Amino acid sequence: MPKLKSCRAAKKRFRKTGTGKIRRGHAFTSHILTKKTTKRKRKLRKQGLVHAADERRMRRLILA
Repeated sequence: MPKLKSCRAAKKRFRKTGTGKIRRGHAFTSHILTKKTTKRKRKLRKQGLVHAADERRMRRLILA
């Protein structure tokens, strides 16, 4: 069986933490920022974690 290729798009968007969880960036940060509050934009800057239900799928995409 040939080697599996990782999904390059997913590889650029997700990465593994030291404990093995998968980190992700938040959506809604690229444009139309004037109507969003400063507090909301500040919270969106921080990384989030992929939900446990999706973690197995993401792990297969990035082959980590």
